Amino acid sequence: MILPTPTLLFALGAFLSLPSATLGGLVQKQGLAVPPAYGSHQGEVKQIFLDSYNAYKKFADGHDDVSPVSQTSSDGRNGWGATIIDAMSTMKIMDLDDLFADAVKFASNIDFSKSQTSDTVSVFETTIRYLGGLLSAYELSGKQSQQLLDKAKEVADKMAHAWVGVGCLFFATLIYSSEMTTGRKIASPMVTSTSSNIAEAGTLTLEWAKLTQYTGNTTYKALAENAALHIANLGVQFPGLPAQGIDPSTGLSVGKYITWGGGSDSYFEYLIKYARMDSSVSSDFADSWRTAVDSSIKVLRKVESCTSTVGDHVYLADYDGSKIRHVSSHLACFHGGNWLLGGQLLNNATIVDIGLELTDACWNTYARTATQIGPEVFAFVSKDGGYTGGSPQSAEQTAFYEQNGFYITAADYVLRPEVLESNFYAWRVTGDDKYLDRAASAIKSFQEYLSIKNADGTAGCYAGIDDVNNKESSRIDDTESFWFAEVLKYLYLTFDDPSRYSLDEYVFNTEAHPLKVPSGTADATYGTGKLRKSNTPFETTTGSIPAVSPIPNIGNVVTNAVGGVESAVKTGGPNRRSRRSKHRRSFASASL
Repeated sequence: MILPTPTLLFALGAFLSLPSATLGGLVQKQGLAVPPAYGSHQGEVKQIFLDSYNAYKKFADGHDDVSPVSQTSSDGRNGWGATIIDAMSTMKIMDLDDLFADAVKFASNIDFSKSQTSDTVSVFETTIRYLGGLLSAYELSGKQSQQLLDKAKEVADKMAHAWVGVGCLFFATLIYSSEMTTGRKIASPMVTSTSSNIAEAGTLTLEWAKLTQYTGNTTYKALAENAALHIANLGVQFPGLPAQGIDPSTGLSVGKYITWGGGSDSYFEYLIKYARMDSSVSSDFADSWRTAVDSSIKVLRKVESCTSTVGDHVYLADYDGSKIRHVSSHLACFHGGNWLLGGQLLNNATIVDIGLELTDACWNTYARTATQIGPEVFAFVSKDGGYTGGSPQSAEQTAFYEQNGFYITAADYVLRPEVLESNFYAWRVTGDDKYLDRAASAIKSFQEYLSIKNADGTAGCYAGIDDVNNKESSRIDDTESFWFAEVLKYLYLTFDDPSRYSLDEYVFNTEAHPLKVPSGTADATYGTGKLRKSNTPFETTTGSIPAVSPIPNIGNVVTNAVGGVESAVKTGGPNRRSRRSKHRRSFASASL
């Protein structure tokens, strides 16, 4: 059964609590402008986008992703053309109107009622890429393309079948195509018996609430809000820091692992962003975010545990239930930008200062490699040691650490955005030109080490590399859609007029799709200024996720909730995760 949502108590904390509701602040530095000396870089980013997208159109048009080395295609996101949908908001921001118009035509003809592949459908990935991409494109086009909103509704109506029974949580994946299993036709998607995590379960609010705004159907918003609040209300070891794993069939945590990295990241990210989007719920969400940050400062960022002995770099560590793990990742490096956003909104200089420190530490992982591109996973040593939960560092890693203040445990770069995302926030908040210099450095490194020439010598696509510390590294034959949606967008916007897509007028979903929010004002309030404390004991399960037990009559629940959706069918299914998930290291982070 699904456990009832626990009630909450409030407790003042040592670091960040205030006596009353927090008077909000503006995010961006006022009067900010990009100096003319940096004027050429925006055009460079636009050309990288065009070269990459032209390669996609040439070798993979209509498929999810281009495979740039073999010059073929792949379909890891159900064959709905993920790159096209994910790239639409970037096209609009770059004023690529012809490409955008073609993308709208393509989107209008997607059949989201069935997967085009034999893969299960991830509610999380489909939300952030397809639903977020469609809604952002709808807004950025001046709400002129009704077909984009219609398709967004089609996506969400199908995914609503992931809510099974009376609980607040949804199951992470769905089977759309009956041919995957029985070869017979079915009326509606089936949930699969799969593990989940708080990033998957808590990262729907921005997109589903935006869909409610444009359709008038409040159920979309309610489903997403209730899932996120269930997580926020869990019993925990440390206030505001739920364990990474969660079981949708019981609502309980799975394991005790705590991280701001993959599997947890965007749950924390969306708490403050959703508070910014919807003032009617800002107390619950802003206070939950503030509490998570407060506990993170006390536990995951303790000076003696989380400051490197070389270079004094400030990291957020992981916690395995009993010990600090001196590890971090490219995925986790979004935290600097998120703390800058939240710190500005809450008018909290402490959070802003730490956000800048975290951003600097993550940038150091770029600046100190041979390619000046950062690795997937890294570790460090502090005054209380260097425990990672994995193998002891090698002599080579020790030597690297002693020169650079971190060492590499997974050397690949798979075209992730998080370091450049935080760098973008740091520029918009401070106006310090060093962040422009860093973005320019990344452009140069990408051009030198990631670009692939076509057989005829013309500019081709960009690919990840297996080893960021090797200038001759082999390439990764996969250019995921977030290269277009996130990396190139954040780089482009770093050099854009800050007033065009101001952080006081937009929030970006975790796939970097901008969504309009009420214009920032100096008299907005975010939360009560108090820290949250659950009165529910911390409970967790171990081992594999329990099998899903049958719950009858779910069809009525979903049909009543979202008008026009077919009755859902409850069944078990394969327990699998896509290797291509944005959070593909979600549980692997617990065993480096």
